[in-house]
Amino acid sequence: MADTVDTKVLRNATGHYTVVLQNRSDGTGESDVTKVDISTLLNAAGQTATYTTIERIDWAVWGFNYVLLEWDHTTDDEIATLAGVGSLDWTYEGGNVDPRSSGGTGDILLTTSGTTANSGYDITIRLRLK
Repeated sequence: MADTVDTKVLRNATGHYTVVLQNRSDGTGESDVTKVDISTLLNAAGQTATYTTIERIDWAVWGFNYVLLEWDHTTDDEIATLAGVGSLDWTYEGGNVDPRSSGGTGDILLTTSGTTANSGYDITIRLRLK
């Protein structure tokens, strides 16, 4: 068996992207799964995006110890560790910008920790494409 996962794109306009990530776990879990492949998205200039700026994350996580979001690089850069219910809003600060460390793609990766049957998450990520 495998976890039941879903990705729903709420907004895919040039330069902006909002996605809802969902998981209902059978106990399998996820490890470094690409949830946002930026090479398939366009920045405000209409060109393939090369990095992202996260404006806001809203989440509900249950059953897992936590859910880890990272930017894909040779050494992945942490975006946030999510547990319980909450939100992070970096809009006023100009966003949480991918540091563009060496190597990798800059894609957004997700890993679950402490997976048990009936764990799950609902995560909404709003970002700008650069």
